[in-house]
Amino acid sequence: MREREPLKLARTIMVQGTASDVGKSVITAALCRIFTEDGWRVAPFKSQNMSLNSYVTWDGKEIGRAQGMQADACGILATTDMNPILLKPKKDMVSQVIVHGKPLGDFAARVYREEVLSKAEPIVRQALDNLRKEYDIVVLEGAGSPAEINLKSRDIVNMKAAKWADAPVILVADIDRGGVFASIVGTLELLEPDERARVCGFIINKFRGDVSLLQSGLDWLEERTGKPVLGVVPHLHELGLEDEDSLSLDVAIQKLAAESLAEQSNAKKLDIAVLRLPHISNFTDIDPLRSEPDVHVRFITSLQQWGKPDAVIVPGSKNTVDDLLYLRASGLAEKLEQYRLSGGDIAGICGGYEMFGSKLLDPLHTESDQGETEGFNWFPFEVTFAAEKRTERVEGTIQLAGLDGSFAVEGYEIHMGEVSWQDRKGHEAGNPSFVLEGVLDQFDESDQADQPDQADQADQADQADQADQADQADQADQADQADQADQPDQADQTDRTDQTDQTDQTDQAARLPLLLRNKRNAHGDGSEQHLDSYIAEGCASEDGRVWGTFLHGILHNDDFRLAWLNRLRMDRGLEPLLEGVRVQEQREQSFSRLADHVRTYVNIDRIKQVMGIGEQACLSRKD
Repeated sequence: MREREPLKLARTIMVQGTASDVGKSVITAALCRIFTEDGWRVAPFKSQNMSLNSYVTWDGKEIGRAQGMQADACGILATTDMNPILLKPKKDMVSQVIVHGKPLGDFAARVYREEVLSKAEPIVRQALDNLRKEYDIVVLEGAGSPAEINLKSRDIVNMKAAKWADAPVILVADIDRGGVFASIVGTLELLEPDERARVCGFIINKFRGDVSLLQSGLDWLEERTGKPVLGVVPHLHELGLEDEDSLSLDVAIQKLAAESLAEQSNAKKLDIAVLRLPHISNFTDIDPLRSEPDVHVRFITSLQQWGKPDAVIVPGSKNTVDDLLYLRASGLAEKLEQYRLSGGDIAGICGGYEMFGSKLLDPLHTESDQGETEGFNWFPFEVTFAAEKRTERVEGTIQLAGLDGSFAVEGYEIHMGEVSWQDRKGHEAGNPSFVLEGVLDQFDESDQADQPDQADQADQADQADQADQADQADQADQADQADQADQPDQADQTDRTDQTDQTDQTDQAARLPLLLRNKRNAHGDGSEQHLDSYIAEGCASEDGRVWGTFLHGILHNDDFRLAWLNRLRMDRGLEPLLEGVRVQEQREQSFSRLADHVRTYVNIDRIKQVMGIGEQACLSRKD
């Protein structure tokens, strides 16, 4: 490609839909990857997102999961400019409002609409302007439908955002639902004339069958609207990219339920049950299990669905207290306790982990009206919901009894609960099992899949002196080593002393505390780094059958997931696997597969012409 002069402001294109869950996020991700493959510097943007699946940026800020995924498709670091406003539903008609990655507060829908939205425009426009100055192309995503008459006066995410960005709009419709022509024409009819003029064409998504049988309808649609059908995209099976909202999850659950009976009876497949909490969040934690060919994942909402699972996962929750009360009222809590006592394998992630303790305390009523709620009392810790939320990217190691060795892990934390142990020394079965360190500068755009060397991690886990372990955690940076030796927290030293008092060194190693070190890096380039001391996190029973952690993404760590599943396989009399799915490699393949699929069925050249970039060369090629 020949070089060209930089654009003053990025060109834009916007993906809107006739309804929720028509495929806007996936089409946006496809365009992001396509333009990136063609050599452009591309960024995603969604002014306001509502989702219980969030993504933590490199600097510890929270944005919508879809924009994080789309940034990954672009091969760039996600920032809060890509999703300046995030709404996380907490209970009926109340959401936590997050602005540029940090909580603003909890607002009822009417209060948010009347008092907060009026102040949102400058926040959104500044974020969009920042991206347009930094990138060649910005691909915007809308929300729901642009034709919601009762919401249009306060719109900041659909046609008003398109106007601010001067973006042509592609309207996406889901033919799998039926009524695709009515949904497209009806949406156009409800738009204002200037809004209708912005629509440059349609993409009919999730098509199944012979497209020639659709041709007469396509011809009618183009004649009726005067706008082109840019593509008919066939349904893409098992894409392997995460869903974002509960509607997508419920669709997946319906699909899984239809095959559950047959799959549960499959003696060669592991059966893993996930409790479908009413306020389930970050359910993408389960996605790697769904990618394993010999694992069947299903969601449980009632006792009748329990079956005979090989493991049960209690996932994250946006309202841990209410979901805990739901489990008790439904009888699932009692069933879970029986399963635990029978030796069943149980994993708790974030909100699920919080339920494992003795009490959940909410003095500020951060989560609910309940000041104190009794937990499952499996481990001697209390959870207190604080005023401030912790959002961090972290990495470290995990060592569980029953698994061979120590495993490097990485992920992110998003929680307001703070754990305090009552009797760590005296309660042998309740010692934390993870060793983590916060890393905000770990992202390598050339290779996101790099993992710490497992042999090195195993060597570190074998050390009796935790201070030495801290020194070894980052051998590549000698200056960091010196800082680590100087900075241990006194409370952590006490915890380490408690551990070394144990006479059984094997038991001690199986229940290592998590040692957390935060690397604060304001620029993401290795400069201005601040190292905190190590802290403990997570819990595990003495036999490693029950464990919990705040670490979202724990099951995305391939080596740990393989070891955990292999233990379940051997329990079932199945052969352990030597290799499992490599999640990051599979994800990159999914992005490429998606881009190839959309290139095949969508007129990308026409979209480029509408954007005003035509056949121009890219601004910069990646080395």
